[in-house]
Order: sequence, then C-alpha cells, then structure tokens
Amino acid sequence: MSGHSHWAGIKHKKAKADAQRGKLFSRLTRQITLAARHGGEIDTNPQLRQAVEDAKEANMPQENIIRAIKKGTGELPGANLEFQSYEGYGPGGVAFVVEVITDNKNRTLAEIKHIFSKHGGSLGAPGCAVRLFKKKGIIGIETEGISEEELMELAIGVGAEDFKIEGDQYTLITSAGDLNRIKEDLQKQGFNIAFAEITMVAENTVRVEGKKAEKILQIMEAIEEHPDVQNVYANFDVPDEIMEKVS
Repeated sequence: MSGHSHWAGIKHKKAKADAQRGKLFSRLTRQITLAARHGGEIDTNPQLRQAVEDAKEANMPQENIIRAIKKGTGELPGANLEFQSYEGYGPGGVAFVVEVITDNKNRTLAEIKHIFSKHGGSLGAPGCAVRLFKKKGIIGIETEGISEEELMELAIGVGAEDFKIEGDQYTLITSAGDLNRIKEDLQKQGFNIAFAEITMVAENTVRVEGKKAEKILQIMEAIEEHPDVQNVYANFDVPDEIMEKVS
C-alpha cells in the first residue's frame, strides 16, 4: 500500500472531528488569508479558490471565509503570517516534508524540531527530502461496486495520470494543474468526491515495520496536531495492521 495516500484518506475521515475542535477552521483560515495576499478575487487567484473550496467543504461559515480574505487583502487587521517548509527524516530513513503557516517562524521551527527528536527523527537541510516527491493532485472518490477495470477506464477518460484502489478507498492521481478540471468533470458525471487536493507524492516509498512504523505514525500525528502545520508529506509504507490502529 502507498502509505501517504492511505493516510490522506484517514486524515479526511478525521476532518469532521478536527473541525469540531476548531483546529481545521484555524488552518483553513490561515490558508485563505495567505492566499488572499495575491488578490482577493477567487476567479483570478487559483490558490485562493482552492482554499475557499476546502473551507466550504469543511462547512466553514461564509462570514469566516470573507473575514479571512479581508485580512489577507489588508481590509482588516491580521497577524503577519509566513509560509515555511521544513524537511527531515524519521526512523528507517522515511523522508518528511512539513508545510506551515506561522506568525513566529523561530518558535514553530523549534517545536517541529522537538517533535522529530522526540520520536527518533531529525530535521535536515532544505532540499534533503523534497527532491524525493513530486507535486500532484489527488481525488478520492466515494463509490461502491466499481471494478479496477472500470476505474482505469474512468481515469483514462477524465485525463488522470494514475489510479489506486486501497480497500474501499478509490483515488485518482492527476497533474497539479488538472486537479480542478478533473474534479468538476467527475462531479458532473455524478461521482461524490471524498477529497480533492494538491499534494506531494513520493516517487518511491520506504517500507517500515514494527516499532519503527509506529514511531513514523506517531510523528505524523504529532506534526498534524501542531496548530501551524498545514500539510505533512512522508514516503512511508507500513503494514495494514499498524495503519489500522490510527484509522
């Protein structure tokens, strides 16, 4: 199994609980605000459009979205937010790329570094891990009864680059630029979209088992719980029975 694509499905299943705790809304607000710095019009700002779509899918109130946009455009006062990316390695040589939006990069760096060291990993120099990933779009489809052959035909028909079936999770992989077009095409065909996002897909995965695998998942969860973290990518591949413990 591809560890991170399965993890993406698990992450989205947890999204509702995250929203109830306010964490998801906080992260989405930061994404919208940062994206709106490049323009507050959704039609001319693809990054803002995606952030707003994600917020709507999470049922964020419209007034929250508008307020976040206005903070980004300067119409309302807001924190001085910065995008930062950190790279490192966990047990077994698993590579990590962590993307954050923070108002204090020194504090965030220290806290992310502590998470890695606590679980047997370490941060590395810029470029040490990101070279192992490629930016892609992933679309999770909610459907039952579709065969592998039918999914392959669907993927070819909409112009996806690849597809995966992992248990009851059906995922199409697209180029980053084609994500929204293919998502809209699938919706027009009547498919329910579980999630659609730009992600970093590992070119190769690292198989880890036992205690090392558990530590990798602990790092993933701890990083994703950090309020400044927007995305975390890793190239792990762990046994089903260990992955199921966090699902």
